[in-house]
Amino acid sequence: MTSRRRRFTDRRKACGFSQEEFAEAVGVDRSTVQRWENGKNDPQPWQRPKIAKALAVTADNLDALLVPDAYVPPRSPGAWLAVPPPSSDDEFDALELTRRVSASDAGKETLSRLESSFDDLAMRYPASPPQELLERVRKHSAYVAHLMDARMTLGEQRRLHVVGGWFQLLGATLHIDLNQEHAATARLQAAATLAQHAEHREIEAWCYETDAWRVLTDGDYGRALQLSEIAQELAPAGTSVAIQATAQEGRARARLGEGSKTYAAIDRVQRMSAALVPRKGVEHHYQYDPGKSLAYTATTLAWVGDPAAEKYAREVIARLAPAHDFEKWPRRVASANIDLALALLANDRLDEACDAAQRAILSGRVVPSNHWRALEVVRAVERRQLPEALDLREAYQGLKALPSGDGRSPR
Repeated sequence: MTSRRRRFTDRRKACGFSQEEFAEAVGVDRSTVQRWENGKNDPQPWQRPKIAKALAVTADNLDALLVPDAYVPPRSPGAWLAVPPPSSDDEFDALELTRRVSASDAGKETLSRLESSFDDLAMRYPASPPQELLERVRKHSAYVAHLMDARMTLGEQRRLHVVGGWFQLLGATLHIDLNQEHAATARLQAAATLAQHAEHREIEAWCYETDAWRVLTDGDYGRALQLSEIAQELAPAGTSVAIQATAQEGRARARLGEGSKTYAAIDRVQRMSAALVPRKGVEHHYQYDPGKSLAYTATTLAWVGDPAAEKYAREVIARLAPAHDFEKWPRRVASANIDLALALLANDRLDEACDAAQRAILSGRVVPSNHWRALEVVRAVERRQLPEALDLREAYQGLKALPSGDGRSPR
């Protein structure tokens, strides 16, 4: 008699794979995957490393996932999973210790620590190299996966799904910054799956908003508009994602040349953001604030060709970069200098435009997913056959040659 491996199946789904896609990822037929999930066959030893890699789990985690549903090892009230934590870092040792002294396998203290860790990473996002931050997100995501089969209450299970969804979402954003398309897709699907299980519409809306940004950078403005509108429909009223999705709508409409609808979106963003109470002194990637409204307005107006973009771009730069120390620049300053360059080019203030573009490109704060914006300025200068064109093109080529971890996020 065989017994299903529901946890193995759930993990495959949480990673965004259909049976056919998973079979392709590990190099087997779909029927083989069906037999694994039905408990009729076990994966061969040489197949297990590929399976573990596709599911983003350790070998020991995989062994636990392959235990048939009919077999549940006995647990004492204070027992905990006999699966080692995915990292020996002090941070994860502390998390494991917290969990072991809790009443359940994944206690409230452990979940609170994970939630605080996510907030910390989201606040580091604006000024941290994407590759560096991604390594920490990977470790936390692996730890969340490690806890998925732990004994816990329904409330704790939902909290774990929610924090896991946030980590997957942030990971997807970092993969987009680094132009890692397939990894970004997998993480967005995982985040959406976890959000749906937890009935967390805010995370689900962020998934669509994040995908809207991704396709916008690829030049698919019509699809970006569709995704931003879906995100707005899902977003709870008054939330940061409702505002951010509206801002993405404005950007998409600007690229599509829909002037009046672009201004309407900008107006809605400004009205909604004015009603938010900002977190004083803290920038959190998933919390909208007045500074974001300024930055998004600068970009949108620059794309629609409005001279007012200059005022907004200069205000962003004045607020965040009063000195000329590139090392202290957050992501918005490089983006604002690109917006400023576009606005100045439109007003035929060519020397100033080239200076702003040069500052942005040489700052090292423009990550791969935002190279196309820098290239737009370079090409505009080249079309005008300005003497600065050669220096700008050389600086841009140097930017492309930088290791991906040296930049800062553009979002």
